[in-house]
Amino acid sequence: MALETENNMTTRYTQAEWGTIINEAEKDIPSSFPEYKAPILGTPDFANGIDHTLLKLDANKNQIDELCEEAKTHQFRSVCVRSIWVERAVHNLQGSGVLVACVVGFHEGTHSVSDKVKEASQAVSAGALELDMVMNYPLLKQQRYSQVYTDIAAVRNVAPHPVVLKVILETAQLTQFDIIAGCKVAEAANADFVKTSTGFGGQGATVENVRLMKSVVGPHMKVKASGGVKTVNECVSMMEAGAERIGTSNGVWIMKEALTLLEDTTHAAGGRDRKNSRPSDSLTRMFSSS
Repeated sequence: MALETENNMTTRYTQAEWGTIINEAEKDIPSSFPEYKAPILGTPDFANGIDHTLLKLDANKNQIDELCEEAKTHQFRSVCVRSIWVERAVHNLQGSGVLVACVVGFHEGTHSVSDKVKEASQAVSAGALELDMVMNYPLLKQQRYSQVYTDIAAVRNVAPHPVVLKVILETAQLTQFDIIAGCKVAEAANADFVKTSTGFGGQGATVENVRLMKSVVGPHMKVKASGGVKTVNECVSMMEAGAERIGTSNGVWIMKEALTLLEDTTHAAGGRDRKNSRPSDSLTRMFSSS
């Protein structure tokens, strides 16, 4: 049953109940983490794990058009843009299979609930099928979990499934305990993903934080690594840590690296003495789905 807070907002749990949920999750963090399978480089599955991103304030329509063309060429999962560009991106990508994601409350996360709801609603009306909303992480750090929950739940309410809702924690600004708390609050609000970073708030994604987030949400939610993922090696490392989506403005370069490495390895395999040689460990790791 929903409860009323002191600010007349509804929440799912009391402060004491939030504390119990988060403390239990912290106790359940394993001492070692599993390694997940990354898609084989150069395959559609690999490209489908990338959100091709352009979030600069000074982006122009020509750059948005180019972003969409690149996404269609490589068949990325989505393009991720600011709200003013959603309609144009939807038009450009019509029939391509590439989705449009829109950021909400970007990048500070401290926008009012009503502002976030308005932005989310407008984005969905314009055709966005994914929303990447910034959690109000200053409130999270103050352990004001009910308000953080209300913020996310309000956006979820105006963007129900099948719209995909990703919640950006801004991990560089948080302690490990805060990250755990953010994951549990986002899960309670029925978000689909927790996401590391905006790319504008300090250090971006790290393997350690991706592993931590995946261990908290388990199979119930997915993890998106974003912020500073610039190379194919970094991309694969995030996927092996548990990220099922990568947000990056370097998607084209990552795909070029992947295809070049794949071609080089294929040629090397064809020309070597199979009895006496093998690919390097790093290349084996890059191209194996195991």
